[in-house]
Amino acid sequence: MQHSLRRVLASIALILVAHVSYAQAPQTVQLQNLTWTEIRDQVRAGKTTIIIPIGGTEQSGPYVAVGKHNVRAEYLSEKIAQKLGNALVAPVVSYVPEGGYAPPSSHMRFPGTITIPDDVFEKMLESAANSFAVHGFRNIVFLGDHGGYQNDLKQVVAHLNKTWSGTNAHAFLPPEYYQTSSDGYAQILREHGIRDDEIGTHAGLADTSLQLAVAPQMVRLSALQTAPKLGANDGVYGGDPHRSSAQLGELGVDAIVSRTVDAIRKDTTGR
Repeated sequence: MQHSLRRVLASIALILVAHVSYAQAPQTVQLQNLTWTEIRDQVRAGKTTIIIPIGGTEQSGPYVAVGKHNVRAEYLSEKIAQKLGNALVAPVVSYVPEGGYAPPSSHMRFPGTITIPDDVFEKMLESAANSFAVHGFRNIVFLGDHGGYQNDLKQVVAHLNKTWSGTNAHAFLPPEYYQTSSDGYAQILREHGIRDDEIGTHAGLADTSLQLAVAPQMVRLSALQTAPKLGANDGVYGGDPHRSSAQLGELGVDAIVSRTVDAIRKDTTGR
C-alpha cells in the first residue's frame, strides 16, 4: 500500500515539474536556443525584431584570437536585444569577405583568417533575412562588427527593401553601431587620456580593450604586456595595445549598446 502511494506521489511530482518547466518562458534572446514553437509564440507576442550579428574570422595581431569579431558581435547584439525588449538575436555570421586567396591579400596573409566572395556574402545575408521575413519578423537589423564589408551591408539592405516594398518587412543597418565602435569609441578614449598612436584602427588599444571587456580569455594579455612594439607585419595597424584594459573596453561597450538601442528604437517605432 505504501509502495503504491509513493509511486502515485512520485508520478504527481513529475507531472507538476514538467508542467512548471513547460510554463516557464525561456530566459534567452538567442534564437538558436529556442524551439520553433517558442519562436512562433514570441513573434506573435510582439518580438518582431531580429538582429543579425555579423562578425568575421580574421587575424587580430599575435595576442587576440581570430574569432574576436564573432564573439563581440554576439555579445553586443545580446545586450542590445535585452534592452530593446522586443528582439531576438540570430546566429552570428562568421564567414565574411576578408581579402583574396590567390594571391593572399588583406587579412588572408595571416593564418586562421577565412574569406568568402562579396557576392556569396550578400546572397547569404539576403537569404537569412528572407527566412526571417517569412516567419513574421518585421524589422531585420544587421549589425556588422567589421569595417571591411560595410558597403556590402548597405547594398543588401537597399536590395531587400526594394524587394520588400509593399510588405510588412523592412531591413535596417543602423550606422551608430559601427560608427560608435570605431570613431565614436576612439573619441571616448581620447577623453580618457589615450593617444591616437595607441588607439589604432585594428588590433590596437581600442580593439584589444573592447575584447578584454567582452571575452578576456581571447586576449593573451600577459604576453602582450611584455612584447615589443607591434606593427603592420604583426597584424597591428596604427596603434599600440600595451595599455589595453577591460575598464577602457567597458566604456566602448556601454556606448555601442546605448547608442545602437536608441537608433533601432527610432528607426522601428510604430512598425
